[in-house]
Amino acid sequence: MDPRLHFSRAAERLGIAQPPLSRAISGLERRLGVALFVRTSRAVTLTEAGSVLLAEGRAVLGAVAAAERRTRRAATGRTGLVLVTKAGVAGDLLKKLLAAYAAEPDAVDVDVVLCEAHEQERLLRDGQADVALMHRPYDSTTGFDTEELFTEGQVVILPAGHPLTGRSHVRAADVAALSDLPMARWPAADGTYPDGSGAEVRNLTQLYQLIALGRTTVILAESCLAHLRQDLAAVPVVDAPAVTTLIAWPPHSRSRAVASLVRAASRCASETYASG
Repeated sequence: MDPRLHFSRAAERLGIAQPPLSRAISGLERRLGVALFVRTSRAVTLTEAGSVLLAEGRAVLGAVAAAERRTRRAATGRTGLVLVTKAGVAGDLLKKLLAAYAAEPDAVDVDVVLCEAHEQERLLRDGQADVALMHRPYDSTTGFDTEELFTEGQVVILPAGHPLTGRSHVRAADVAALSDLPMARWPAADGTYPDGSGAEVRNLTQLYQLIALGRTTVILAESCLAHLRQDLAAVPVVDAPAVTTLIAWPPHSRSRAVASLVRAASRCASETYASG
């Protein structure tokens, strides 16, 4: 395959001719002193250095776009905060957090955005949110400042009456062996689903419905028990990794409101889970 075809497509998308694009890339490689592409007669691929530049470039552009959005919000005179979290997760903590923050003398209005899996990172990174409740190890917090709130174990969610619900605990291997209830599959950050036979899900409402129908199962943080449906049951998974709930915000934030909300979240979590 002629490598110029790749550059031609890129040039077409940019609205320029292919030769100027090739010269610009060559000039950038000379300036950096590294090769950004491996060019063969069959294809053009990124070198390791090229991959790093691509990732860093996207992060820079994302930060600029986020700064523009926050600047426009400030220009409108809006002083509130936007907090994003996955729908149906950490509901009790969120309610107490918002109440604790509202009691602060300098508190501002907080808009709560409920999202689907992995959307907190995107909304926080592109400036549509100021803070986010996230969950390690499932959410990526790379590039954010964070404050850990609490850590908990995990449980498997099963249809009520399932044979495993008679046990005091199970192991992850026991769950994996349930051929009639394959593990639910959540989308990755890019929206793609991992391979498997389990149901593809995006939120807890959809997930719980499918579990109740006997189509799938899932291992979740044990705080989900606070609002578990009556047609479902949960059993502790003793060897599942612990889940840490944390609050995250952009590292360049100088917002006093964000700092105050983070302090309120930390204090609230400490008081709520001190005996846990």
